[in-house]
Amino acid sequence: MKHLLPDFGDLSLEEQVAQLMIVRVSGHLFDHQASAIHNEPSWSELKSWLKDVAIGGVIVATGSAGEIALRTQELQDVAKIPLLIAADVEAGVGQRFAGATCFPPTIALGDIAQRDLSKAKHYAFLMGQYTAQEAEAIGLNWLLAPVMDVNSNPLNPIINSRAFGASPEVVCELAIAFIKGAQQHAVLTTAKHFPGHGDTSVDSHLALPVLNQDRARLDSVELPPFKAAIAASVDSVMTGHLHIPVLDKLYPATLSDRVVTKLLRQELGFEGLIVTDALVMKAIADHYDPNEAAVLAVEAGADMLMMPADPIDTIQAICDAVEEGRIPADQIQSSVERVWRAKERVTTFGVDPEMHQHAWEQQMPSPIQLDAIAQPEVRQTAKAILSESNQCRGSIELIDQPKRNLIVLSSRWNEHFASREIPCLAFPQSLGYQNQILDLDSGGGECSSREEDDWPTLLQIVVQQTSGQIDILWKSWLNFLLERETLQGVVVLGSPVVFQHCLELIPETIPCGFSYGQFPEAQATVLTSLFDDVV
Repeated sequence: MKHLLPDFGDLSLEEQVAQLMIVRVSGHLFDHQASAIHNEPSWSELKSWLKDVAIGGVIVATGSAGEIALRTQELQDVAKIPLLIAADVEAGVGQRFAGATCFPPTIALGDIAQRDLSKAKHYAFLMGQYTAQEAEAIGLNWLLAPVMDVNSNPLNPIINSRAFGASPEVVCELAIAFIKGAQQHAVLTTAKHFPGHGDTSVDSHLALPVLNQDRARLDSVELPPFKAAIAASVDSVMTGHLHIPVLDKLYPATLSDRVVTKLLRQELGFEGLIVTDALVMKAIADHYDPNEAAVLAVEAGADMLMMPADPIDTIQAICDAVEEGRIPADQIQSSVERVWRAKERVTTFGVDPEMHQHAWEQQMPSPIQLDAIAQPEVRQTAKAILSESNQCRGSIELIDQPKRNLIVLSSRWNEHFASREIPCLAFPQSLGYQNQILDLDSGGGECSSREEDDWPTLLQIVVQQTSGQIDILWKSWLNFLLERETLQGVVVLGSPVVFQHCLELIPETIPCGFSYGQFPEAQATVLTSLFDDVV
């Protein structure tokens, strides 16, 4: 049974503002495992923020599914007010947390949609349903998904394969199916990155992208998916850090009342929760004082602030802005009310609200349900999406002589290749290949006249998107192996653009394979297809 929201008089202004904060926390159980890169707070500091300050939400990005289950209960137990616990799980809970199910990037569904839209929609519904199921099972209650951006720029360095497709029609169909699937469980969904990050050539983590499109273009390409998401009752919308001069000549979308309030809230009629993308991203952090950016975001109409640089300083800055009359007090209360509605949607109740005025504040955390993680039908769905979106041409003939498995990858992926048990290493090795890994940090190795450079070579290229340095590296090796006539086959994991470039460079007689995924199941699926005659 639901109950009336607590009176706002029960919360001080500082506590109301604190409810608008979302901080990044480690999913691991011990302080020494926290990420120094993201300045994750220590457990003692975090407990103070949750219990004494009453921070409204957290985002987790590290740990295993089992750790997250324990961690979310620990967080909810300590919190003064029940938390929204968010995670970027666009491609399944296993995308972030080991042990859970990882799906291919959502662009794989867009690939299937080109041949069979109804099947792609079915898969998208299941993907949303299973992602929500696994999130709920380990205490996550807010999916920062799906991506509603239309990837109309194939060289987009940040959206790319995270989008459902390159046309607004396909994105609408598949993303809405995902939302409807997720709505089968008590978790929030998020349409991002408003008003559309798909046609940019800059990563907003690194700099501020500019989208120089007129309003007619925005109305026909960028905005339709968000309108569809609102019609499908998406719970929240995340603003993107991008500058769109036709909408606001001065401020980026996240800090613009013309984008957040006038366009999203008033023109499109969105009544749910508006959350910013992370405020520590350089698109914002390099151009604005962190406290001023937070105040501007709230002024613009944001209800919750993702990862402010210092949540305590940010709370004080917003309280000062209210006291000075810069932000109306009733605007803060309206945002808290939307946060309250979102929390009521995803929390369970342990007490009869008729017997306790604030039963919701005394609610018990949901039990851990690890048996709902990676169930056979869920893993089979992920495998089916992989199989139907993978591309393979020809098969590699196994020969009885020294041969090499040469893997070229961007440096950011090297940590995932520390284990020699992953299929892209273990599978070729089981067939007699010797492994060699090249990345940008190691200098990529030199194309030379070493003995192994004359061995038959399987070239695997592991990149999420095309970029200058990594392109130079894999192309130089591809051309070198072609010139020596030692290229046995090519596998590309991640980037469809890189795969297309490979197809243009290699003869049709050379076997090649591609998977949108880069995780172990994706590696295994494409390799077994390419070595179909020997396995």
